[in-house]
Amino acid sequence: MVQMEPKWLVLLVVILGLSWFAETQQGLTPGFYSSSCPKAEAIVSSTVVTHFKKDPTIAAGVLKLHFKDCFFQGCDGLVSEIDALTDTEIRGFGVIDDAKTQLETLCPGVVSCADILALAARDAVGLSGGPSWPVPTGRRDGRLLFAVSLENLTLPVPTDSIPILREKFAAKGLNNHDLVTLIGAHTIGLTDCSSFQYRLYNFTAKGNADPTINQAFLAQLRALCPDVGGNVSKRGAAG
Repeated sequence: MVQMEPKWLVLLVVILGLSWFAETQQGLTPGFYSSSCPKAEAIVSSTVVTHFKKDPTIAAGVLKLHFKDCFFQGCDGLVSEIDALTDTEIRGFGVIDDAKTQLETLCPGVVSCADILALAARDAVGLSGGPSWPVPTGRRDGRLLFAVSLENLTLPVPTDSIPILREKFAAKGLNNHDLVTLIGAHTIGLTDCSSFQYRLYNFTAKGNADPTINQAFLAQLRALCPDVGGNVSKRGAAG
């Protein structure tokens, strides 16, 4: 029996989770651009490869960007507009912008940003050693951006409590199973210790750890992210 690394077992789950978003978009089909822009998928793939060779960590950014796009307004490509409308740099956007620029030269107005995001996320995971999956295409980009700042996107953040996460997912028509699937597998790679250090050393501002963390796992995390004078900046656990 083939044994898979835990992180790729998780990524197999995210494929199922992201399929929920795809089901909300009618008329999607594999090879949608086979006549209108035959080289579309190849261009997206080669662009991801080029950026990945320069910086392999960009794969996590591209995958997370696809998650944000789908969570925002439903896989409509509008998350790519935020980079232009705000001062917030969205990691992975450069890959999408590069592919879009090439495709606009070859097939003006044909390939949507939403499809580029979906294809690029699949390719980024594959380049990282993970699984691949068929991506039906034919998404249309949204025309109305309801918010112009990341703070207004109601996206899940590391500091959200379980009730807040449930509320955010319920607002999108998603249940607790969807929450666990997508929160646990919408990115890959490493995260900064600073994003969860408070749970290791000062959960209630009294110098204690989050009591819900398994003690053996807590010891591992503290070894990865030592608290040196209250300053933790090391990159730690896999995300």
